[in-house]
Amino acid sequence: MSEANYLVTGGMGCIGAWALRELARRGERAVNFDASADRHRLDWLMSRDEQAQITFVQGDLRDAEAVKAVFAEQSITHVIHLAALQVPMCRDNPLLGAQVNVAGTVNVFEAAREQGLKHVAYASSIGVYGPPSDFPPGLIAHDAPQEPRTLYGAYKVCNEQTARVYFHEHGISSACLRPYTVYGVGRDQGMTSEPTHALVAAVKGKPYRIGFCGRMQFHFAADVARQFILAAETPLDGAYGYNLGGQPRSVEQFAAIARKLLPAAQIEVADTPLPFPAGFDDSELRARYTAVYERPLEEGIATTIEHARRLGDAI
Repeated sequence: MSEANYLVTGGMGCIGAWALRELARRGERAVNFDASADRHRLDWLMSRDEQAQITFVQGDLRDAEAVKAVFAEQSITHVIHLAALQVPMCRDNPLLGAQVNVAGTVNVFEAAREQGLKHVAYASSIGVYGPPSDFPPGLIAHDAPQEPRTLYGAYKVCNEQTARVYFHEHGISSACLRPYTVYGVGRDQGMTSEPTHALVAAVKGKPYRIGFCGRMQFHFAADVARQFILAAETPLDGAYGYNLGGQPRSVEQFAAIARKLLPAAQIEVADTPLPFPAGFDDSELRARYTAVYERPLEEGIATTIEHARRLGDAI
């Protein structure tokens, strides 16, 4: 059997950094492809000696030839495609958002096709769905209508459709995972990064006001990374999308857990909910995979607090 070579696009981002950490600690060969050379998130998660196990390739996802080159030159066997511009950046620069999120994903699938790969794991989002008013009460089904209200969500819908075409025309199976609110050290950017910012501020003895309220599903970053790795290692018989579920919890509950662990924490919560349903059904994910990584919220918050404490002024 040939050596496994894992490509992580967007490894300088939160989930990507955790995926690189997990792969390195498993002794796997990991290749990071990212336009950025900023390692601050990796530095929060790994020593520079550990990072020396990773192959770093700096390149632009919009550059089709550069993407093809990393697949060929690094003999990629497994793909974890995470690179994307998030909601605010897509709103501020729609063309760039489409070039990175949509054309960049096409470039990944094309490179996989040329390299002869038959499976890709990539990130989608619960942003593909519309607001709560679009749905009946309860958890939203995995096959619910996708009517996003953001460009970011629209781009993710396009990627899911693209993946289906690549399966039907080229036999490349795929798994996209749709996280909701990811938290943990390294989650310092994006619409739902504020709960993590609040934890870091509390560790530093600073007040923080989370700018939204409401119920949602929280996912610890390390768990999400492990789920993506498993998705990359599990060939399928089609192009599928899976919600990352779990029990919906309120932002107020998140803050209350933090205050219990850090009694001096000054965390406030705004009264404006995010325009997304409280939760999404993950039964398809559980039926498909041998493991679903889902640590309790209390444990994840405690782990994040301890991690931030160890980093001290570095974070």
